[in-house]
Amino acid sequence: MRIINPRKTRSLIRTFSEIWSYRELLYFFVWKEIKIRYKQTVIGAAWAILQPLIAMAIFWFIFGIVLDIQTGVPYPIFAYSGLLIWTYFSTSLNQASGSVVSNSHILTKVYFPRILLPLAFCLTGLLDYAIAAVMLLALMLWFNIMPTLWIFLIVIPLILSILLASGLSFWLSAVSAKYRDVRYLVPFFVQLMLFVTPIIYPPSYLTGSLAWVVTLNPLAAIVTAQRSFVLGTGIVDWAPLGISTLIALLIFFAGLLYFSRYERELADVI
Repeated sequence: MRIINPRKTRSLIRTFSEIWSYRELLYFFVWKEIKIRYKQTVIGAAWAILQPLIAMAIFWFIFGIVLDIQTGVPYPIFAYSGLLIWTYFSTSLNQASGSVVSNSHILTKVYFPRILLPLAFCLTGLLDYAIAAVMLLALMLWFNIMPTLWIFLIVIPLILSILLASGLSFWLSAVSAKYRDVRYLVPFFVQLMLFVTPIIYPPSYLTGSLAWVVTLNPLAAIVTAQRSFVLGTGIVDWAPLGISTLIALLIFFAGLLYFSRYERELADVI
């Protein structure tokens, strides 16, 4: 009988090679999560639109009408363009961080790169993102804001969000296998990130003594860049976006390396 175990040490190149070799299994995991998410639901994929839409309506009433925050554009467009990328990030992180624990029943039965589990959840969220993006285009047309060629560059903040969500998920999914209370801390962390990211208020509010929040929070520059591309202003502060890119890449590769080193212990602690 031949027993296949992950190697004691594994380079990043070998990890990427294994992900590619098991790409069909990754596709299966993604498809399974999509079916589970929309199985036996009344409105199905419409949840992908309703989640950011309802949040946008609440924030519009509180910040756009009651507090009368000036954003320079219709507040629904301002909020929804940020919530679009935020909803993808928060949903992916919340679900992917517990992916190892929720699939513990298969970890001890057959070998496959365990990193496929959190990665599958991060890729699954792209379908919701695509569906919600259609609603964004409808809102823009409703408020007479015509998309420009800049809108095609939203792929940049999307890729950075995937890297950031995946990297954090690699860390959290591995740690939560040993410390189960991590899954209770992740939603609190995600909720906190919402209020320190310029999604429901302009980034100009985070200046002076609060400027460090924008610098250290990679989502701040990602959301701001997405909003600029959506509105077609072309006004993007590339320096913060460059810093966010470096932070996202660092978190992604560090999380990938940590998960790869910890992978052989998952079956013992799960």
